[in-house]
Amino acid sequence: MNIKPLSDRVLIKIAEAKEEKTAGGLLLSPKAVTGEPVIGEVVACGNGKYASNGELIPMSVKVGDKVLMSKNAGQTIKLEGEEYTLAYESEIMAVAE
Repeated sequence: MNIKPLSDRVLIKIAEAKEEKTAGGLLLSPKAVTGEPVIGEVVACGNGKYASNGELIPMSVKVGDKVLMSKNAGQTIKLEGEEYTLAYESEIMAVAE
């Protein structure tokens, strides 16, 4: 199945996160740990967002870009057994170069 995000949305494949342990030895799910941003790769993106004057504002990111975003950003979805995050472009903090 192909997904084409609309407007200023971006589909991101998040890099595998490793499990972390507390000082007491409890295992924490990668999604439970907060505060640290995650790195992912843009796999699809929309055309951009329309300004109030009707002008299209193009996307700042493109397919293949490595991006930095909050773990809590966007919506997690599963496609063909893989997990992706569907987020607004504004939720992306930086592009890694």
